[in-house]
Amino acid sequence: MTAPHTAPDGGPARHTVPSLSFAVTGARPERFAAVPTLRFDLGITRTGGGPVRSVSLAASVRIDVARRRYDDRTRHALAGLFGAPERWGTTLRPLAWTRTTVVVPPFTDATAVTLTVPCPGDAELAVTKYLYAVRDGEVPLDFLFSGTVFFQAPDGRLSTAQISWAEDARYRLPAGLWHDLIDRYYAGSPWLRLSRDTYERLDAYRLRQVFGTWDDTVGSLLDRAEDPTPELSGPLENS
Repeated sequence: MTAPHTAPDGGPARHTVPSLSFAVTGARPERFAAVPTLRFDLGITRTGGGPVRSVSLAASVRIDVARRRYDDRTRHALAGLFGAPERWGTTLRPLAWTRTTVVVPPFTDATAVTLTVPCPGDAELAVTKYLYAVRDGEVPLDFLFSGTVFFQAPDGRLSTAQISWAEDARYRLPAGLWHDLIDRYYAGSPWLRLSRDTYERLDAYRLRQVFGTWDDTVGSLLDRAEDPTPELSGPLENS
C-alpha cells in the first residue's frame, strides 16, 4: 500500500495512486561480485490504482531470529549473542542485516527486480556471528520496504506517493547458501579484526616462535591456554 496522497492543487488524491504488494521469491549468489553478495528476486504487484512510472525503492533486511528452532549445538554457539537459552524469551531480538536500494522501471500490473545484499565476513558483526552459528535449516528474513512511487496523475502531470514502512515480505534463506558463498570467498577462514597493537604483538610472537602460518601461531596460543601447566613466559610479551 502507499501512504495517503494529496494532489498538486491541494485537492484529494484520486484513484490513480498505485498500491503495491511485495514478495521475495528466491535467492542466489552474485557470480562476479568483489565481495560475497546474494541476489534476492523481488516480485512487485500493483494491487490498485493506475500504472507505475517508476519506483525508488529501499529495503531494510533483518533476521527474525525468533522465527525458527535451534538445536543444542546452535544454542551454545549463539550464547554470546543472546545469553543463556533460558533467557531467550526476552533476549531474542531481530538482527539488522543491511539496507539496499533499487530503481524499479515502469510497469502496469506486475514486475520483478533484484535486490543485492552484501555478506560481510567480519566475525565481529552480530549478523555474521549468527549466520556462522546456524549451519543448517533456514534463516528467517524480513524485508521492510519504503520509498517513492512515481505515477501519472489524471491531468497528465507526474505525481508521487510514499510507500509505507508497514509494507514487508518474508523469506526463508537456506543457511547452506550463505555458508557456501562465504567459503567460496574465504575458503573456510573467517576474518577477524585486530587492533594494530595486538597485531604487532601477535606478529612478534609468530616470528620468535618461527611459525609459518597464522593458523599455527594462534593454535599455539590456544594450546598453551588450554594446557594445565603452561610455560611461565607470557605468549604475547613485546619484543
